[in-house]
Amino acid sequence: MDQTQQKSLDAGPDNVPDPIKLPSSLTIQELAGLMDIDPIDIIKQFMRAGFMLTVNEVVERDMAEKIVQTFGLVVSEVEPAAQRTSIAHAPDKDDEEGIELRPPVITILGHVDHGKTTLLDQIRKSNVVSLEAGGITQHMGAYQVNSDGHTLTFLDTPGHAAFTAMRSRGAQVTDIAVLVVAADDGIMPQTLEAIDHIRAADVPMVVAVNKVDRAEADPEKVKRQLAEQNLLVEDWGGDIISVPLSALTGEGVSDLLENLYLISELEELKANPKQRASGVTVEAQIDKSKGPVATMLVQTGTLRLGDNVVAGAVHGRVKAMLNDRGKRITEAGPSVPVEILGLNGLPMAGELFNVVKNEKTAKAISQEREREQQSATTLGVTLGEISSRIEAGQVKALNLIVKTDVQGTAEAVRTGLEGLSSERTRINLLRVAAGSVTESDVLLAEASGAIVIGFNTGTEPGANSVGKQNGVEIRSYDVIYALLDDVSKALDGLLEPEERDILEGYGTVRAVFKVGGKIRAAGIYVNDGRIIRDATIRIIRAKKTVFEGPIASLKHFKDDVREIATGFEGGIVVEGFQDYQEGDVLEAHRIEIG
Repeated sequence: MDQTQQKSLDAGPDNVPDPIKLPSSLTIQELAGLMDIDPIDIIKQFMRAGFMLTVNEVVERDMAEKIVQTFGLVVSEVEPAAQRTSIAHAPDKDDEEGIELRPPVITILGHVDHGKTTLLDQIRKSNVVSLEAGGITQHMGAYQVNSDGHTLTFLDTPGHAAFTAMRSRGAQVTDIAVLVVAADDGIMPQTLEAIDHIRAADVPMVVAVNKVDRAEADPEKVKRQLAEQNLLVEDWGGDIISVPLSALTGEGVSDLLENLYLISELEELKANPKQRASGVTVEAQIDKSKGPVATMLVQTGTLRLGDNVVAGAVHGRVKAMLNDRGKRITEAGPSVPVEILGLNGLPMAGELFNVVKNEKTAKAISQEREREQQSATTLGVTLGEISSRIEAGQVKALNLIVKTDVQGTAEAVRTGLEGLSSERTRINLLRVAAGSVTESDVLLAEASGAIVIGFNTGTEPGANSVGKQNGVEIRSYDVIYALLDDVSKALDGLLEPEERDILEGYGTVRAVFKVGGKIRAAGIYVNDGRIIRDATIRIIRAKKTVFEGPIASLKHFKDDVREIATGFEGGIVVEGFQDYQEGDVLEAHRIEIG
């Protein structure tokens, strides 16, 4: 007798299980907790329904409700004006009587050197900037501020492009986002990335127009640029609050705080401090003297010394807790960030944590999750998968990130895609911009369950690697009608398996030589992945494709080989091409049906 059948018998006619309250979206792990059923049994049920999911993947309420019903359990009706109670998920149904207002969690986003950390420094009246290398934030910090009887929690996210993933992580756990834009500089590339992340997180936005004390400051230019991104501030008849300020002198900072207080009051953010703590891992690192140290943001409940914590496949007993100023504390309530010691390893950033009743339970859960991680295959989200879910009524929107060759093309593609939305389904364009597909695009797609589309543009090798690791589909098109047709079919739930262009690897031409007669070959070094014999080679010069064709010959020294791996050299002849030049990039592609 399996677990599900036993639960049905346990319920009986006189012991009907309580209805389960489902949030708008939740992970498989959270669903298992609400149902009190082994996550593996739930994953199996999803597999029977045609969906390959892992415990950390997020599903919509409608999709989860159907699975709940297959176990003979009942889902409670959605309240018409459901109260937002926590950043990540609702509190346990048994503890609703203890719900209280909690401080908002605020994320500061924006372009590098626009004054994000200086602003937080001014708010905290401390010296954060001097601790950073070159004045640029090198890690994610979580801080609490008390002012005028109000408490605010701030997540300070990095501003450099290398830390896009951390910025995305910050936007996913926030209640309010502050977009910092320098009045003397205006909107920059990373400002646009920050806007994309805020939109994807679907949280209220406040624009802090910084450096207004400078002679060259032009706040109206910033408002005009925001309007071009369909962000209208209140001065221009919109609903987005903008605050002119100087993070350096403190001018306007009090106005910013007042507006943040106002928004948090309107949001009526609540949580229950009386239940067991749960929340999210902000970051984790190994300290030479302390061992594993994890920064946790408590989202509901109260975390106490001695609690047994599980975060992903990591567990441990809280031996010490430090607040944002390094002071030892004994407990931390909702919206409080803390560093904890006592875990047996490093949880992944963004991993949810929960307090369980004892060490035995914590160890059992972490071991089970470790086995799941070892056996699970992450398939990610594909356009075909989205099509199936739309057809089954489980998904109502398609998230897309679109990159094109030039800005004019971007606008044309945007117009075409927006015209495909209907009453039944819609397209959410999280990012439409000119340029190649980058790691930042893939990270945003991974965070929001989106598909990445490249139109007449290339994909950076790093982006391909990150896409494969995170199960993000990157689709390439060179005909706009084919692009629109595929997306339209996906929205209609009619998309058939498509050919996908897979980048196996790439190499750089280091020498050109003759191979008898008039045939020329290229001596290459494989920078990443592998060059395989049956691949199609795309020759890239000055970021443009100059030729595409099959491999006529592939050699390692004098031996014919089937592939050349990363870090090795070899010789290659591409059928129909002779004009190799040193520095050319040779990409090996193969077509996959699916």
